[in-house]
Amino acid sequence: MIQELINLFFPKVCAGCESLLLSGENVICTRCRHDMPQTNHHLIAENEAFVKFYGKVPVAFAVCFLYFHKRGIVQHLIHNLKYKGCEPIGTVIGDWFSPNLTALVAKHNVDEIIPVPLHPKRLRKRGYNQVTTFGKSLSEHLNIPYNDHLLMRKLYSKTQTRKNLLNRSQLAQNNIFETDFATTDHQKHFLLIDDVLTTGSTLEACALVLLRIPGAKISIATIAFSK
Repeated sequence: MIQELINLFFPKVCAGCESLLLSGENVICTRCRHDMPQTNHHLIAENEAFVKFYGKVPVAFAVCFLYFHKRGIVQHLIHNLKYKGCEPIGTVIGDWFSPNLTALVAKHNVDEIIPVPLHPKRLRKRGYNQVTTFGKSLSEHLNIPYNDHLLMRKLYSKTQTRKNLLNRSQLAQNNIFETDFATTDHQKHFLLIDDVLTTGSTLEACALVLLRIPGAKISIATIAFSK
C-alpha cells in the first residue's frame, strides 16, 4: 500500500526517455531497450574496440555493449548514471550485457573485474564510482570477483569530457594511476571496465599499470563505444 502511494505521487520514469515506466519495466523502458544500438563486439574478435589498442597495449579481448551517439539515448543514460546518481542504470546494463561476455571470460579465464578508479577527492564529491553497479552486476552473473582496491588514481584531474584529444593522449605517459599488488595477484587475467570507450587513453593508462604485475593479462569491457 505504501509503495503504491509512493508510485502515485512519485511515478517511476525511464532513465532514457523519461516516459512513465509500465508494469514489469525496470529503470529503462522497453522502447528504449529496443532503440539502443548494440555493437555485437562479442561476436567479432578484432572489432573496433579491440583495434583501439593496437600497438599500444596487449589485450586478450575488448568489447563494448552499446554505441554512444551525441544526443542519443545512450548518452542520456550515461549522463544520468555518471552525474545524476542513477546507479541502477549500471545494474540493468550489466544484467543485460553479461550473457554476451559469458563465453569470452570462460575462454580467456578471466580472474577479476577491475573498475577504472576515481580519485578519492572526486569519489567523495560524487559519492560513487559510476561503474561500480555495472561491475558488480557483471561479477554476480559471471561469477568473477569484483576488485576495486587493486588499481588507484593518485592524481586529481579534470573530467575526461572536458579534456581535448591531445591531453587525453598524454594520459598514458603520466603517472596518474598506480597499483599496490601482492604475490597473490601474479598471473591473473584482469577485466578492466569503464563507462565509455572514446580514445582509449584512460583504459590504456590503467592497463599499462596493471601489466606491471608479473604475468598479468588484460581485457577490456565498457558500457558504450563512442566513434
